[in-house]
Amino acid sequence: QVQLVESGGGLVQAGGSLRLSCAAAGRTFTSDAMGWFRQAPGKEREFLGISWSGGSTSTADSVKGRFTISRDNAKSTVYLQMNSLKVEDTAVYYCAVRTAFGSVWSPSAYAYWGQGTQVTVSS
Repeated sequence: QVQLVESGGGLVQAGGSLRLSCAAAGRTFTSDAMGWFRQAPGKEREFLGISWSGGSTSTADSVKGRFTISRDNAKSTVYLQMNSLKVEDTAVYYCAVRTAFGSVWSPSAYAYWGQGTQVTVSS
């Protein structure tokens, strides 16, 4: 059974930082590309970036320079470091396992999702 468990969310002031973690189980983590998404109320799920199985990463232009993705294969965990947070970063953040070909930004390419962790940025 595949399990993805996000943690690290919370309330932070604008300009602050948070590091989200996503611990994975039930698959061969080193073979998986892991994506990060977020969804704000009333908005579509937004792609933030991906950690490829080989260790490289890609980050969406919307958060590039502020958000960084990394992974620790020994811990089967992928991270999302978020700096210079803005009020508009408020959302539920999800990690997911990419299981299909297609656009990395499309949620349909990911079959397994975590439960999400809330990030709230106050002004």
